[in-house]
Amino acid sequence: MTVPTLSVGTRIAENRDDGRGTLVGYLPVGFPDLGTSIDAAIALAENGVGALELGLPYSDPVMDGLAIQKATETALRNGFRTRDVFTAVEAVRARVDIPVLVMTYWNPVVQYGLDAFADALVDAGGAGLITPDITPDSAADWIATSDRTGLDRVFLAAPSSTDERLATTVATSRGFVYAVSTMGITGARATVDAAARTLVGRLRDAGAENVCVGIGISSGEQVAEVLGYADGAIVGAALVTALAEGGVAGVAAKAAELASGIDAARLGS
Repeated sequence: MTVPTLSVGTRIAENRDDGRGTLVGYLPVGFPDLGTSIDAAIALAENGVGALELGLPYSDPVMDGLAIQKATETALRNGFRTRDVFTAVEAVRARVDIPVLVMTYWNPVVQYGLDAFADALVDAGGAGLITPDITPDSAADWIATSDRTGLDRVFLAAPSSTDERLATTVATSRGFVYAVSTMGITGARATVDAAARTLVGRLRDAGAENVCVGIGISSGEQVAEVLGYADGAIVGAALVTALAEGGVAGVAAKAAELASGIDAARLGS
């Protein structure tokens, strides 16, 4: 069954027109098992998360912090296969009206076959890919394939990026630009670095329409802070930890707490 694709850029624009920012939630597919990971993703959508990142477990997660590493190791140990990500995307899109991006390191896509991967994602109703370990100038094949399929392509921008690099990233990204709020690996932090606000401003100057900030966000208060200057707040490690410790009910409760920041940001605007 083919599920209609829903662009994350469209959803962010709809929320912005309604005076709201977008909460983006990350969970790895297959943790603690495939069925539970699907239920957990749906629970996010039902508790205020406006767009999903479903992570494709990978054996060498160079960007991920400990909580996500442990979760993806569990998924791989329990038999995760790349095709499971398409099963998960289709199952989520069949039950909730929410854009679903796949966050993946590039090697699994190459091993699967870029065109085959993209076509399977379109058939499942996926919105596109977030690719943390490739840059626009090394992504010619992906750019061509995403143009053919209409999939969103989300590249990362860091505080250390030059103005020239940011301009290239903005021009090449579709859906949103992923602004990395701190240098280093993912994980919840007590404060979201002020560098994020500066980076978002630089991306706006480079012409970015949609910018979402990720890495280090773990509370509703931080979501509200980020949505004061960005279009979206991305949360990963805090949700993975909630799922590990409290199951689907735990991650649903954490999503609702994070989503309280959306209304707080609107009230503060």
